[in-house]
Amino acid sequence: MSVNRTASGASHAVIPNEKNKHILVGMRDGVTAEFKLVAKKDAVVSVFDSNFLIGDGIWEGIRAKNGRIQFAKDHIDRLFQSAKAMMMDLGLSKIQLLDLLHRTIDANNMSNEPHVHIRLVVSRGLKSTPYQNPTVNIGLPLIVIIPEIKATDPNVKSKGLRLVTSHIRRGPPDVKDEMWNHISKATDVQACISANVAGVDEALMLDLNGFVKTCNSTNFFIVRNGEVWAPTKNNQMQGITRQKSIDVCRANGIPIRELDFTLTEVYGADEAFCTGTFPSQLHVVEVDGRQIGDGKRGPVTERIQQLYSEAVQRDTERSRSEIEVELQSRSSRL
Repeated sequence: MSVNRTASGASHAVIPNEKNKHILVGMRDGVTAEFKLVAKKDAVVSVFDSNFLIGDGIWEGIRAKNGRIQFAKDHIDRLFQSAKAMMMDLGLSKIQLLDLLHRTIDANNMSNEPHVHIRLVVSRGLKSTPYQNPTVNIGLPLIVIIPEIKATDPNVKSKGLRLVTSHIRRGPPDVKDEMWNHISKATDVQACISANVAGVDEALMLDLNGFVKTCNSTNFFIVRNGEVWAPTKNNQMQGITRQKSIDVCRANGIPIRELDFTLTEVYGADEAFCTGTFPSQLHVVEVDGRQIGDGKRGPVTERIQQLYSEAVQRDTERSRSEIEVELQSRSSRL
């Protein structure tokens, strides 16, 4: 089979939107604690910022639909968990962070947009000098909220993804815990580059024992004999769409297991798909040059896509006050 070097990054392919040139970026300064909405061209940070100097920060990719944050509690809980693991005091509550997200959406007149994607970035903040130790940090973390109108490219939904296995491995939690949504994505970038070189859409990554784990930017599932297989949590990215996909299977009688499996079992699968906040679920048609199933989106994948879409609809129909009550029940300052 000839190598096609034109495909890359299709899991996050978008329909371009001119409005994104004029977005306002929400920024909470860690020194002054002031929150501002800044024009895209003016949204800059200091060269003494922790993210810039040493990649010390955390992030979330979030969807919003018609002014409602999709699975808000899950994303905010994950961010706060990462912050706690990194000994990072965000200096605000979960509800206050939710308010900043909504203020940014509203300021950009995106309350009626069905396809908003938000990159929420938290840097440990300003440093007095270039040095890794947080003792030289000044004030609280910098919070940046970047909203864009991003609809997934329908061609990718219909065509599916081609994957190649990368030599870059998912590491154990005592090296770099994959449960952190950490700014440092060097291993993922290297895996992504291997996919680019091969001319495919994503790189499939194994753990140190050779079991299949994730792709470079998405989680991974296969279907065999009508049963969905999800890689175990060991060395696994803490994917919210991964968990929601598991949840809708369990709630609707679709057999699903979390287990270790190999590339041989992937090659022989009936279906495979990737999950992520931006693409939701995308079917996989090829791995390492081997066609998966009949090379088309399978019925189990299609059913999960439908059930997940319904779950998103239910979640984003809830009011802001309902979400705030949910967050308040477990909210705390770190």
